[in-house]
Amino acid sequence: MGKDKLRKFQENETFKCLIQPATSEVLNCDHPMKGNWGRDFFGNDNPIVLELGCGKGDYTIDLAERNPSCNYIGVDIKGARLWKGAKYAEEHGLKNVGFVRTRIEFIESLFAPGEVSEIWITFADPQIGREKKRLTAPLFMNRYRNFLKPGGIVHLKTDSRYLHEYSIAMARQNDLKILAYGTDIYGEDREQLYASELSSVSGRSAIDALFEVQTFYESQYLAQGFPITYLAFLADHTGDYISPEWAEDLWKDEGHHFVIPSGLPVASKFYPEG
Repeated sequence: MGKDKLRKFQENETFKCLIQPATSEVLNCDHPMKGNWGRDFFGNDNPIVLELGCGKGDYTIDLAERNPSCNYIGVDIKGARLWKGAKYAEEHGLKNVGFVRTRIEFIESLFAPGEVSEIWITFADPQIGREKKRLTAPLFMNRYRNFLKPGGIVHLKTDSRYLHEYSIAMARQNDLKILAYGTDIYGEDREQLYASELSSVSGRSAIDALFEVQTFYESQYLAQGFPITYLAFLADHTGDYISPEWAEDLWKDEGHHFVIPSGLPVASKFYPEG
Protein backbone atom coordinates (compact mmCIF):
# COMPACT_ATOMS: atom_id res chain seq x y z
CA MET A 1 0.00 0.00 0.00
CA GLY A 2 1.35 3.42 -0.97
CA LYS A 3 2.19 5.97 1.70
CA ASP A 4 -0.42 8.42 0.44
CA LYS A 5 -3.21 5.85 0.61
CA LEU A 6 -2.09 4.77 4.07
CA ARG A 7 -2.15 8.42 5.18
CA LYS A 8 -5.69 8.82 3.90
CA PHE A 9 -6.84 5.67 5.70
CA GLN A 10 -5.32 6.93 8.94
CA GLU A 11 -6.92 10.35 8.52
CA ASN A 12 -10.29 8.72 7.78
CA GLU A 13 -10.25 7.38 11.33
CA THR A 14 -10.37 10.94 12.65
CA PHE A 15 -13.33 12.19 10.59
CA LYS A 16 -16.56 12.44 12.58
CA CYS A 17 -18.59 12.53 9.35
CA LEU A 18 -17.27 9.15 8.15
CA ILE A 19 -18.75 5.90 9.46
CA GLN A 20 -16.79 2.70 8.79
CA PRO A 21 -18.96 -0.20 10.03
CA ALA A 22 -17.40 -3.36 11.37
CA THR A 23 -18.04 -6.53 9.40
CA SER A 24 -20.04 -8.01 12.28
CA GLU A 25 -22.33 -4.96 12.34
CA VAL A 26 -23.33 -5.20 8.69
CA LEU A 27 -23.60 -8.98 8.71
CA ASN A 28 -25.86 -8.96 11.78
CA CYS A 29 -27.85 -5.85 10.72
CA ASP A 30 -27.26 -4.28 14.12
CA HIS A 31 -25.25 -1.13 13.44
CA PRO A 32 -26.00 1.37 16.24
CA MET A 33 -26.76 4.14 13.73
CA LYS A 34 -29.58 2.16 12.12
CA GLY A 35 -32.79 4.05 12.82
CA ASN A 36 -30.89 6.79 14.63
CA TRP A 37 -29.25 8.85 11.89
CA GLY A 38 -31.43 11.88 12.44
CA ARG A 39 -31.07 11.98 16.20
CA ASP A 40 -27.51 10.75 16.75
CA PHE A 41 -25.64 11.79 13.61
CA PHE A 42 -27.32 14.88 12.18
CA GLY A 43 -29.18 16.12 15.25
CA ASN A 44 -32.37 16.85 13.31
CA ASP A 45 -35.26 15.11 11.57
CA ASN A 46 -34.64 16.49 8.07
CA PRO A 47 -35.06 14.13 5.08
CA ILE A 48 -32.13 11.81 4.40
CA VAL A 49 -30.84 11.34 0.85
CA LEU A 50 -28.31 8.64 -0.11
CA GLU A 51 -25.83 8.62 -2.95
CA LEU A 52 -24.80 5.04 -3.68
CA GLY A 53 -21.33 4.52 -5.14
CA CYS A 54 -20.42 8.13 -4.35
CA GLY A 55 -16.70 7.81 -5.12
CA LYS A 56 -14.92 10.94 -3.92
CA GLY A 57 -18.18 12.42 -2.70
CA ASP A 58 -18.25 15.48 -4.94
CA TYR A 59 -21.90 14.99 -5.92
CA THR A 60 -22.94 14.37 -2.30
CA ILE A 61 -21.11 17.49 -1.15
CA ASP A 62 -22.54 19.69 -3.88
CA LEU A 63 -26.12 18.58 -3.20
CA ALA A 64 -25.64 19.16 0.53
CA GLU A 65 -24.27 22.66 0.06
CA ARG A 66 -27.24 23.54 -2.16
CA ASN A 67 -29.87 22.21 0.19
CA PRO A 68 -29.12 22.57 3.92
CA SER A 69 -32.69 21.47 4.73
CA CYS A 70 -31.81 17.86 3.76
CA ASN A 71 -29.20 15.46 5.11
CA TYR A 72 -26.95 13.69 2.59
CA ILE A 73 -25.01 10.45 2.99
CA GLY A 74 -22.54 9.16 0.41
CA VAL A 75 -21.83 5.42 0.37
CA ASP A 76 -18.79 3.74 -1.18
CA ILE A 77 -16.39 0.91 -0.35
CA LYS A 78 -13.22 2.75 -1.40
CA GLY A 79 -11.72 4.48 1.63
CA ALA A 80 -9.12 6.45 -0.32
CA ARG A 81 -11.88 7.94 -2.48
CA LEU A 82 -14.18 8.76 0.45
CA TRP A 83 -11.29 10.60 2.11
CA LYS A 84 -11.68 13.56 -0.26
CA GLY A 85 -15.36 14.17 0.45
CA ALA A 86 -15.03 13.51 4.17
CA LYS A 87 -12.08 15.86 4.49
CA TYR A 88 -13.93 18.62 2.66
CA ALA A 89 -16.98 18.19 4.89
CA GLU A 90 -14.84 18.33 8.02
CA GLU A 91 -12.83 21.35 6.93
CA HIS A 92 -15.92 23.30 5.83
CA GLY A 93 -18.04 22.37 8.83
CA LEU A 94 -20.84 20.81 6.79
CA LYS A 95 -23.34 19.48 9.31
CA ASN A 96 -25.72 17.88 6.80
CA VAL A 97 -23.18 15.53 5.19
CA GLY A 98 -22.09 12.04 6.16
CA PHE A 99 -20.22 9.21 4.48
CA VAL A 100 -20.33 5.45 4.99
CA ARG A 101 -17.64 3.05 3.90
CA THR A 102 -19.37 -0.24 3.10
CA ARG A 103 -20.50 -2.44 0.26
CA ILE A 104 -23.88 -1.49 -1.13
CA GLU A 105 -24.92 -5.13 -0.71
CA PHE A 106 -25.03 -4.38 3.05
CA ILE A 107 -26.94 -1.10 2.78
CA GLU A 108 -30.12 -2.29 4.52
CA SER A 109 -28.03 -3.14 7.60
CA LEU A 110 -27.50 0.58 8.18
CA PHE A 111 -30.94 2.13 7.69
CA ALA A 112 -34.29 1.39 9.31
CA PRO A 113 -37.70 1.27 7.58
CA GLY A 114 -38.77 4.72 6.41
CA GLU A 115 -35.46 6.34 7.35
CA VAL A 116 -34.41 7.42 3.82
CA SER A 117 -36.36 9.72 1.48
CA GLU A 118 -34.39 9.48 -1.79
CA ILE A 119 -31.57 7.55 -3.44
CA TRP A 120 -29.17 8.84 -6.09
CA ILE A 121 -27.26 6.38 -8.27
CA THR A 122 -24.66 8.29 -10.27
CA PHE A 123 -22.56 6.76 -13.06
CA ALA A 124 -22.62 3.26 -11.64
CA ASP A 125 -21.03 0.31 -13.42
CA PRO A 126 -23.77 -0.96 -15.80
CA GLN A 127 -22.74 -4.54 -15.01
CA ILE A 128 -23.40 -5.73 -18.56
CA GLY A 129 -24.67 -9.31 -18.45
CA ARG A 130 -24.57 -9.39 -14.62
CA GLU A 131 -28.02 -8.37 -13.47
CA LYS A 132 -27.57 -9.40 -9.83
CA LYS A 133 -24.81 -6.79 -9.45
CA ARG A 134 -26.73 -3.98 -11.18
CA LEU A 135 -27.81 -1.26 -8.72
CA THR A 136 -31.33 -0.99 -10.17
CA ALA A 137 -31.89 -4.76 -10.33
CA PRO A 138 -34.70 -6.43 -8.34
CA LEU A 139 -32.19 -7.74 -5.80
CA PHE A 140 -31.15 -4.18 -4.90
CA MET A 141 -34.62 -2.67 -5.27
CA ASN A 142 -35.91 -5.10 -2.65
CA ARG A 143 -33.16 -3.89 -0.32
CA TYR A 144 -33.90 -0.22 -0.93
CA ARG A 145 -37.59 -0.72 -0.21
CA ASN A 146 -36.71 -1.92 3.29
CA PHE A 147 -35.59 1.58 4.29
CA LEU A 148 -37.18 4.02 1.81
CA LYS A 149 -40.17 6.07 2.87
CA PRO A 150 -43.46 5.57 1.01
CA GLY A 151 -43.13 7.72 -2.10
CA GLY A 152 -39.33 7.44 -1.96
CA ILE A 153 -37.62 8.46 -5.19
CA VAL A 154 -34.75 6.67 -6.96
CA HIS A 155 -32.67 8.88 -9.28
CA LEU A 156 -30.40 7.33 -11.89
CA LYS A 157 -27.92 9.53 -13.74
CA THR A 158 -25.61 7.68 -16.11
CA ASP A 159 -23.71 7.77 -19.39
CA SER A 160 -24.70 4.13 -20.01
CA ARG A 161 -27.72 3.63 -22.27
CA TYR A 162 -27.58 -0.06 -21.32
CA LEU A 163 -28.18 0.75 -17.65
CA HIS A 164 -30.69 3.48 -18.46
CA GLU A 165 -32.84 1.28 -20.72
CA TYR A 166 -32.66 -1.68 -18.33
CA SER A 167 -33.82 0.53 -15.46
CA ILE A 168 -36.77 1.91 -17.44
CA ALA A 169 -37.77 -1.65 -18.32
CA MET A 170 -37.43 -2.71 -14.66
CA ALA A 171 -39.64 0.19 -13.52
CA ARG A 172 -42.31 -0.61 -16.11
CA GLN A 173 -42.18 -4.35 -15.43
CA ASN A 174 -42.91 -3.64 -11.76
CA ASP A 175 -45.49 -0.89 -12.34
CA LEU A 176 -43.31 1.76 -10.72
CA LYS A 177 -44.29 5.34 -11.40
CA ILE A 178 -41.76 7.07 -13.65
CA LEU A 179 -41.50 10.75 -12.81
CA ALA A 180 -38.98 11.81 -15.46
CA TYR A 181 -36.52 10.42 -17.97
CA GLY A 182 -34.29 11.61 -20.77
CA THR A 183 -31.53 10.19 -22.96
CA ASP A 184 -29.71 13.48 -23.57
CA ILE A 185 -30.45 15.75 -20.63
CA TYR A 186 -28.10 18.55 -21.71
CA GLY A 187 -29.55 18.50 -25.20
CA GLU A 188 -33.02 17.83 -26.54
CA ASP A 189 -34.49 16.52 -23.27
CA ARG A 190 -33.69 19.50 -21.07
CA GLU A 191 -37.00 21.35 -21.38
CA GLN A 192 -38.93 18.09 -21.18
CA LEU A 193 -37.40 17.43 -17.76
CA TYR A 194 -38.49 20.83 -16.48
CA ALA A 195 -42.02 19.97 -17.59
CA SER A 196 -41.93 16.48 -16.01
CA GLU A 197 -43.79 15.31 -12.94
CA LEU A 198 -40.54 15.36 -10.98
CA SER A 199 -40.59 19.14 -11.13
CA SER A 200 -43.97 19.22 -9.40
CA VAL A 201 -43.04 16.51 -6.87
CA SER A 202 -39.56 17.72 -5.88
CA GLY A 203 -39.60 21.32 -7.12
CA ARG A 204 -37.77 23.14 -9.90
CA SER A 205 -34.63 23.26 -7.77
CA ALA A 206 -34.33 19.48 -8.10
CA ILE A 207 -34.18 19.82 -11.88
CA ASP A 208 -31.70 22.69 -11.63
CA ALA A 209 -29.42 20.50 -9.52
CA LEU A 210 -29.63 17.75 -12.12
CA PHE A 211 -27.82 20.02 -14.60
CA GLU A 212 -25.66 22.09 -12.29
CA VAL A 213 -24.26 19.34 -10.04
CA GLN A 214 -21.81 17.04 -11.82
CA THR A 215 -19.54 14.20 -10.82
CA PHE A 216 -15.93 14.12 -11.98
CA TYR A 217 -16.76 11.40 -14.51
CA GLU A 218 -19.78 13.27 -15.80
CA SER A 219 -17.74 16.37 -16.57
CA GLN A 220 -15.24 14.19 -18.43
CA TYR A 221 -17.95 12.51 -20.50
CA LEU A 222 -19.55 15.86 -21.34
CA ALA A 223 -16.19 17.26 -22.45
CA GLN A 224 -15.95 14.36 -24.92
CA GLY A 225 -19.46 14.98 -26.21
CA PHE A 226 -21.15 11.90 -24.75
CA PRO A 227 -24.88 12.21 -23.89
CA ILE A 228 -25.95 11.87 -20.26
CA THR A 229 -29.16 10.06 -19.36
CA TYR A 230 -31.48 10.45 -16.38
CA LEU A 231 -34.36 8.52 -14.84
CA ALA A 232 -36.44 9.19 -11.71
CA PHE A 233 -39.06 6.78 -10.41
CA LEU A 234 -40.95 5.89 -7.23
CA ALA A 235 -39.85 2.70 -5.49
CA ASP A 236 -43.30 1.87 -4.08
CA HIS A 237 -44.17 -1.74 -4.89
CA THR A 238 -46.15 -4.61 -3.38
CA GLY A 239 -44.46 -8.00 -3.44
CA ASP A 240 -41.00 -8.83 -4.70
CA TYR A 241 -39.57 -6.90 -7.62
CA ILE A 242 -39.13 -9.03 -10.72
CA SER A 243 -36.66 -8.90 -13.59
CA PRO A 244 -37.83 -7.15 -16.75
CA GLU A 245 -38.26 -8.45 -20.24
CA TRP A 246 -36.26 -5.97 -22.27
CA ALA A 247 -34.20 -5.49 -25.41
CA GLU A 248 -30.87 -6.42 -23.80
CA ASP A 249 -29.25 -7.61 -27.03
CA LEU A 250 -29.81 -4.19 -28.54
CA TRP A 251 -27.82 -2.45 -25.81
CA LYS A 252 -25.26 -4.95 -24.46
CA ASP A 253 -22.53 -4.01 -26.94
CA GLU A 254 -22.79 -0.27 -26.42
CA GLY A 255 -20.48 -0.11 -23.40
CA HIS A 256 -21.01 3.27 -21.78
CA HIS A 257 -21.50 5.42 -24.82
CA PHE A 258 -23.99 4.05 -27.34
CA VAL A 259 -25.58 6.90 -29.29
CA ILE A 260 -29.00 5.98 -30.69
CA PRO A 261 -29.65 7.00 -34.31
CA SER A 262 -31.74 10.13 -34.59
CA GLY A 263 -35.48 9.70 -34.94
CA LEU A 264 -35.75 6.50 -32.87
CA PRO A 265 -37.52 7.31 -29.59
CA VAL A 266 -36.49 4.33 -27.44
CA ALA A 267 -39.34 4.47 -24.93
CA SER A 268 -42.02 4.15 -27.62
CA LYS A 269 -40.13 1.93 -30.06
CA PHE A 270 -38.95 -0.87 -27.81
CA TYR A 271 -41.24 -0.78 -24.78
CA PRO A 272 -45.01 -0.73 -24.43
CA GLU A 273 -46.43 2.52 -23.16
CA GLY A 274 -48.03 2.76 -19.74
